[in-house]
Amino acid sequence: MAIFRRNPFGHILIIKKWIIRIFGVISHGRYRRFNSLQIEGSEIIRNLPHNNVLFVANHQTYFADVAAMFHVFNAALKGRVDNIKNVGYIWNPKLNIYYIAASETMKAGILPKIFAYTGSISVQRTWRSEGKDINRQVKMSDISNIGIALDDGWVITFPQGTTTPFKPIRRGTAHIIKTYKPIVIPIIIDGFRRSFDKKGLNIKKRGVLQSFVIKEPLDIDYENDSVDKIISQIEFSIEQHKSFLKVTPEKEYQKSEDDLNTKRKFWS
Repeated sequence: MAIFRRNPFGHILIIKKWIIRIFGVISHGRYRRFNSLQIEGSEIIRNLPHNNVLFVANHQTYFADVAAMFHVFNAALKGRVDNIKNVGYIWNPKLNIYYIAASETMKAGILPKIFAYTGSISVQRTWRSEGKDINRQVKMSDISNIGIALDDGWVITFPQGTTTPFKPIRRGTAHIIKTYKPIVIPIIIDGFRRSFDKKGLNIKKRGVLQSFVIKEPLDIDYENDSVDKIISQIEFSIEQHKSFLKVTPEKEYQKSEDDLNTKRKFWS
């Protein structure tokens, strides 16, 4: 029956829609009432194709970053201009939005498992597990699932694989770009680390100005650009290259991270 239509990963779309609606309404105030989300570039979202779009972003919390993207994307598609006013846009959300997340994160409790139904592509991290550094082979099924998601719609990835700023871009992201040739949209977020706890579930501080900047697609030659060149493009586009660091030590910089917008002006 059409009412039980599923996506390529077997998720029943009507269930997915209701989960997004419920959590969208619950989370809306985190970006509108308790804090203020400043958005730039929503017109770029409205001009994107239905599928094969890869969003690359810096990462500050486990879940609040992704939730904000669901709000911003759906609001933009419903005609909102750089704002998420009137949460009615979430009633009929875009259902082919996916995000790449560590499998151990999405299995850590009932709430992450529910969140996973909204579009998680769970992958096994090759460099870290249960808080320890490791070195294991990439699961080819993980790569295939990302390709399936791109073929069906939009995919969000945090290419550093960690919420710690200025960590290296994982080479796997560049390989995915060369393999599937998606439109690559950089996103820079800020203020989430100050306003939420690390998981992004609890409000840590109110009255924080959060920023969400959507940039134009990267200009990538899929055939001829090297993996290293693509990595460099991503680093600069999401402002995670070491050149964005001030002269102060990294730890001191992280503690004084209150206003990345000021730092952008410093380097522009």
